[in-house]
Amino acid sequence: MPHDPDPSLRLLWRHAAPEQPQPRRRGPKQRLSVDQVVDAAIELADAEGLDAVTMRRLAGRLGLAAMTLYSYVPSRNDLIVLMVDQALGRTALPELPADPRRRLELVARVHYGDCRARPWLLDVAGVRPWLGPHSADRYEWQLSAVDGLGLGDVEMDQTVALLVGFASNTARAEHRVRRAEQESGMTELEWWDANAGLLGELMAGRSYPLASRVGQAAGEAYQAAGDPARELEFGLARIVDGVLAYAASHGHGGAAPEP
Repeated sequence: MPHDPDPSLRLLWRHAAPEQPQPRRRGPKQRLSVDQVVDAAIELADAEGLDAVTMRRLAGRLGLAAMTLYSYVPSRNDLIVLMVDQALGRTALPELPADPRRRLELVARVHYGDCRARPWLLDVAGVRPWLGPHSADRYEWQLSAVDGLGLGDVEMDQTVALLVGFASNTARAEHRVRRAEQESGMTELEWWDANAGLLGELMAGRSYPLASRVGQAAGEAYQAAGDPARELEFGLARIVDGVLAYAASHGHGGAAPEP
């Protein structure tokens, strides 16, 4: 059974698609642009998180009646789709270096930087936000970083997904630590200092030789339970090692990666 096109697509591509004749609306002329509405929603999400972005809350922030906001965007889901694309468009995509290792790393680092600056991007779920012009530009740029390694087309897509997924997970872990510190009023180190004695009592009689040794070494190195920045560097290096090794041994005729 055929379905109607997604109404968010024309909104996403509103600056690029040929202008369509619009039916005359009754009532006062809109005093804001869709861009202004989306920018206000992004500002609200940046300040308070994605859950704070409700149509009623945003309408009040813009000085509009709640129902008036629906004349700009059909639904909250459509609004979130527009927010994601507009937020991604604020990041200037850097020129890709010649070195394949640096290119692959850059794909992850750019996405990590976006998620770190706007953690609400990690909370977007249940919508299809990757079909707008800025998202399309981003995907083309990401594929360009992988192009030439000798991977097949599906493998190129999977490599981008691997790098972006790892960056998202690292940013998510870091955000959880920051949020826990804000809610508790204690840094991770302060929490461990306050609870080490009690944990020792509760765990008395149990033997964890590996966890004790490795945990102590990691804690001394990180001065916390974890260090997302180090985890990003270590994990990204191993992922890139694996991708380049796979491309070298399973390549499909592309340029050989540098050692």
